[in-house]
Amino acid sequence: MYEPNVVGDWHEYEEHTGLRARVHRLEPAEPPRGRDDAAEGLTYFRVRVTVENRGRRHLGIHLEDGQIDLRIGPDGESAFLDWRNSQFIEGFDVYPLRRATALLYAAGPEPSLGQVDVQVQLRVDEEWTDRRLWTGGLGLPDGDGGAPCGTVRDEGLAHQVSAFLRGQSEEGSA
Repeated sequence: MYEPNVVGDWHEYEEHTGLRARVHRLEPAEPPRGRDDAAEGLTYFRVRVTVENRGRRHLGIHLEDGQIDLRIGPDGESAFLDWRNSQFIEGFDVYPLRRATALLYAAGPEPSLGQVDVQVQLRVDEEWTDRRLWTGGLGLPDGDGGAPCGTVRDEGLAHQVSAFLRGQSEEGSA
């Protein structure tokens, strides 16, 4: 079964040697140029998505509005993505040993921000990667960043989510 990454963990893309990504710095924030009227009454937060190239050749990276989905709360409702204030990666060549970071501003009802899921689908040299999921929440610490890629700590939030999903699938098949 696929287990999501924890916010702060790196994920390596097998189809692009040396390419890895992580979702990190999930924190409360105000947008730099003022609040969007559509988010009135919602709590703003920001999240960073970093793409790093540890391979031998440069890779053209696209990470734009439609390639990132933010879901909040236990029901997985869509968060408001403030695309006017967010900074995406639009057709940037990431050379070996370099990084590019997208900064996203979003908003949602404060009680729902304890659980935030971020789904990312990169476009690399005009090819789409598989979608990957990171899970975390405001007030929860990022993953330690030093954990091996593709692994989940036994007592982390992602492990709890996976155990819950396994339990649900077992109940449904019984």
